Amino acid sequence: MKQVSTLFLKIAVILIGIPILALCIFLVPEIAKYAAELYPNIAYIKYLVLIFFYVTTIPFYFALYQAFKLLSYIDKNKAFSELSVRAIKNIKYCAITISILYVVGMPLFYLMAERDDAPGIILIGLVFIFASMVIAVFAAVLQKLLKNAIDIKSENDLTV
Repeated sequence: MKQVSTLFLKIAVILIGIPILALCIFLVPEIAKYAAELYPNIAYIKYLVLIFFYVTTIPFYFALYQAFKLLSYIDKNKAFSELSVRAIKNIKYCAITISILYVVGMPLFYLMAERDDAPGIILIGLVFIFASMVIAVFAAVLQKLLKNAIDIKSENDLTV
């Protein structure tokens, strides 16, 4: 039963990554082209938008990889190990990195929202910031709980 549930979660992790890859291939160049049309006097804005979105996908895919590794540890009955704690810590750092990158990139969202007169674009950037911070806080809590469980398990192993 446990193998089936982790297999389902591994498939879900892969399915989360596929739409983001499709967005990077098809939508991000269009957004960059649109930004260049909005600001023709800023020649390099197209490249800033491309670099911004592609750089933010690096920690996203690294976090997905860490989640995949965590599920593999669960399959191997190593859920309560330092390897799992390290994987959750890496997920936390990736979420914090994504949030910081979007905070740094908020002027791009502001420029597009100002010229296009669409304040919802700024809200999209804020959603990414707050969603990744929620994931970071959740991962930090989970990391602490897992670390405490490992400590209790090692104490029990020593007393028996």
